[in-house]
Amino acid sequence: MSRVSDNYKKKVIAELMKQFSYTTPMQVPKLEKIVINCGVGEVTQNSKAIDYAVYAFTQISGQKPKISKSRKSIAAFKLRAGLAIGCSVTMRSQRMYEFFDRLISIALPRVRDFKGVPTTGFDGRGSYTFGLKEQVVFPEVDIDKLDKVRGMDITLVTSAPTDGEAHALLEKMGLPFRK
Repeated sequence: MSRVSDNYKKKVIAELMKQFSYTTPMQVPKLEKIVINCGVGEVTQNSKAIDYAVYAFTQISGQKPKISKSRKSIAAFKLRAGLAIGCSVTMRSQRMYEFFDRLISIALPRVRDFKGVPTTGFDGRGSYTFGLKEQVVFPEVDIDKLDKVRGMDITLVTSAPTDGEAHALLEKMGLPFRK
């Protein structure tokens, strides 16, 4: 078991039951999955760019990313149908908790001028999305094996029915929100 899942089971469930007056622990929202994704727009000029993004995501998540391909050809962007233009990874259960632990304890403190993640990334259904400008905040990624520094979007999907409950869950789990 990871630190985050132990903390969730021992402290967070009890605190959220008291805060939202749930009657059973099964009502307490939980983290269901974490999705990280990255669009690689310069793949039209450099076809090897997707390989660097795949390498970084494999190192960060510990599993092979799914490569997204374009559906249409768009001449103005020099884009052909079927061209690999991005990649994403969905993590669940143990890998998800290990990634979340590394995110809050190692990666976010390494971000330059970090004041917390914005509180505006909730979607109305309990999911929260924010972006990182560089993948090299994760110590697993070797900067010498990348062609350039890329950003990524991280989506934390919870079972919470409202944004307020999701915010309380993520805050108690240790995600540093801006004050």
